[in-house]
Amino acid sequence: MTLFTILRRGLLAALVSLPMLAVAAPSAHDVVKGTTDQLLSDLKANKESYKQNPQAFYDSLERILGPVVDSEGISRSIMTVKYSRGASDAQMKRFEDNFKRSLMQFYGNALLEYDNQDIRVLPAKAEGDERASVGMEVKDSKGTVYPVSYTMVQLGGQWKLRNVIINGINIGKLFRDQFADSMQRNGNDLDKTIDGWAEVVAKAKDSAEGQQAGGQ
Repeated sequence: MTLFTILRRGLLAALVSLPMLAVAAPSAHDVVKGTTDQLLSDLKANKESYKQNPQAFYDSLERILGPVVDSEGISRSIMTVKYSRGASDAQMKRFEDNFKRSLMQFYGNALLEYDNQDIRVLPAKAEGDERASVGMEVKDSKGTVYPVSYTMVQLGGQWKLRNVIINGINIGKLFRDQFADSMQRNGNDLDKTIDGWAEVVAKAKDSAEGQQAGGQ
C-alpha cells in the first residue's frame, strides 16, 4: 500500500467528520458521529451522480466544508512568514482561493472512494482555551487501523480545522515543504508558484508515493 493511499483513506475520514467539528458542543463525539452519519447518507444517495459530475460534488463540499476550514490560516502556514510577509493582500487571497479549490478536488476524489470503512471518532483533547485535537481511527476491510488527528482552533467562537496528521504524516508540513520547493524552482516568483499550486499538490502526491516505494 502506498503512502498516498494511506493519506487518501485518512483524508476521506476527515471529510465525513469535519462539518460538525465547527460546533462547540459539550459532547464533540456525539456531534461528529451524528454529522458523519448524515453526510455518508447523502453520499450514498448521490455517489453515482457525483462520479459522473465531480464538479457538483466539489461545489457541495465547498458549501459544507468551507465554513469549517481555516483556509486563511492554513494558507499562511503553508506559505510561511518567509514568503507571506512579502505577499500582497491580492496574492494571499488568490493563493487561499487556489488552495481551497485544490483541497476540495483532492479530498473529494478521496471521499468518492469511501466504501463503508469503520470510523471511530475519539473524544477531543483540549490544548488550551482556543485549541484542541480530535482523534479518529479508520479501520479498513482487513482490520488495519489508520490513526488521524485534527488540529482545531477556535476563531470567533467557531471551531475550525488548522491541520491534519494522518498515520503520522503531517499534511501541513508536507505542503509547506512542497511550497518552498516550488518557490526555489520558480526563482522565488510568488505569482508563478501561486498560479501553479494545483501542480504543487500533484507533486506532493508523487513525492509521497515515491517515498513509500523507496521504503519498500
